[in-house]
Amino acid sequence: MNRVRSDIPDRTFEFACRTVKGQVLNEKPGVSRTLANQLLRSGTSIGANVKEGQAYQSEADLIGKYCIAGNEARETRYWLRLLAASDLLPKNRLGKLTSECNEQIAILTAIIKRMREKQP
Repeated sequence: MNRVRSDIPDRTFEFACRTVKGQVLNEKPGVSRTLANQLLRSGTSIGANVKEGQAYQSEADLIGKYCIAGNEARETRYWLRLLAASDLLPKNRLGKLTSECNEQIAILTAIIKRMREKQP
């Protein structure tokens, strides 16, 4: 397993931890709580799917799990963008999380692309 593929489980786990720790919005009822729950679900699902991919039975299985992780990362980026645009959280609080999310999307996309190129 190459460095990028072995690094992504740790990065997605740390990202999930940061998502869980940042759940201050969940304390407020209404829209804030709903968005916080959406962010929590998608932000923690990235790493869960990467972890499932580590137990792959075939290259196609691994690609499938990483595709799901990439989709979850894109959804997470959407919720982060919506939180910033709606001023529910200051943009400076979301900047590092958004940057890491974007990097994870890029990494997962590159892994998937390379793996698909290797398939017969």
